[in-house]
Amino acid sequence: MKVAVIGGSGLIGSRLVDNLRGERHEVVSASPRTGVNTVTGEGLAEALAGAQVVVDVSNSPSFEDAAVLDFFRTSTRNLVDAARRAQVGHLVILSVVGTDRLPTSGYFRAKLAQEELIGKSGLPFTIVRATQFYEFVQGIADGSTTGDTVRVPSALFQPMAARDVSQLLAAIAVRPPAQGIVEIAGPVAAPMAQVVSRLLHSKGDRRSVVAAPDATYFGSPITDQSLVPTSAAALKGGIGFEEWLETSHAGEPAKA
Repeated sequence: MKVAVIGGSGLIGSRLVDNLRGERHEVVSASPRTGVNTVTGEGLAEALAGAQVVVDVSNSPSFEDAAVLDFFRTSTRNLVDAARRAQVGHLVILSVVGTDRLPTSGYFRAKLAQEELIGKSGLPFTIVRATQFYEFVQGIADGSTTGDTVRVPSALFQPMAARDVSQLLAAIAVRPPAQGIVEIAGPVAAPMAQVVSRLLHSKGDRRSVVAAPDATYFGSPITDQSLVPTSAAALKGGIGFEEWLETSHAGEPAKA
């Protein structure tokens, strides 16, 4: 099977390309690095030529509200048009668990707009909503820090390893289109403060972590239901947070 991976040089995309090639699929890794730009449309037709499946794991270079919305609207419209011309049989996009539950988040609004464009495209599709990645926990900590204190919401989330994301995406991509949403998540839900604190401790980072009911997730208030799957059929990755710490470089001391 020929699969085009949009965003194939990124955190998820590069792993997804490797996974698909390991299963002996023909894979096109498409990104600005390889001359494919979904915003301008450059190289899209060539990248999608002959592909049975297209997986979009690209992301906006800017998370500013207007910029991220423009990126996902423009890139998705261009991708849908190119996929239709190429007669692609399955269009898969990577989205986020909770896109429909955090209307105050500009990024989540942009991802929801992307999902709506895919759903109305008339193409066979699967929307894969993933929970946060372990690799982003450091960013959550840094974005929630004031002085020596990290204030995060007293809410649950269910993060997962990028390796699991790519493996589950690879399996979903070669299945028949779901014509809807598939949720994927980490093995277990845990308080955000617990996970952030464990990561910082593993790096020798002495910032204190506080779970605060009024703290926000990058500006958005959340509850225990905001960032966890709603479906009992959600697919779960197998890599726990402790295993990920042991097998990644996440536990290395923080650089001064």
